[in-house]
Amino acid sequence: MKNIVILVSGSGTNLQRIIDTIESGEIRNAKVSLVVADRECYGLERAKNHHIENILIPRGKNFSNELEKVIPVTTDLIVLAGFLSILKPEFCETWNGKIINIHPALLPKFGGKGMWGHHVHHAVIDAQEKESGATVHFVTRGIDEGEIILQKSFEVTAEDTPQTLAEKVHYIEYEIFPKAIDKVLNI
Repeated sequence: MKNIVILVSGSGTNLQRIIDTIESGEIRNAKVSLVVADRECYGLERAKNHHIENILIPRGKNFSNELEKVIPVTTDLIVLAGFLSILKPEFCETWNGKIINIHPALLPKFGGKGMWGHHVHHAVIDAQEKESGATVHFVTRGIDEGEIILQKSFEVTAEDTPQTLAEKVHYIEYEIFPKAIDKVLNI
């Protein structure tokens, strides 16, 4: 069994999707061994509801150091699932090739500092992009600069708003995140 540690900051819908796809066998040979949140959030409740060990480490300048102390040495993959804190470069280098993230845009466009959630969707509309989507990528010391694992797009229409883009992106995230996790764990 491969051990996954999931980092969350919000409601944990992607966490729930990962748990469900492990149970269904879409993500093979894996279990969520730990959920870590950087703030009080429903993601912690989801972990408790599934009897998964969970820890709250308040965000701040020592977050990466505190996180390093609780990550089991048997961890095969760290998954950022709606996680909003920035990890220190040293942490990313220690876990190089073992941390992935999902981003609500087609990287390399609309990535980097400040590009999360509705900020991304506003930027896509302001740039009059013809398509958007989601990207699963490896996490490196550069924000949203890691190698792309899986990406899927959809057409942006003239009627789209940041809210409708968010809904479309979330649907794609549910589809590609489990596939990317399985791909990384079972290469």
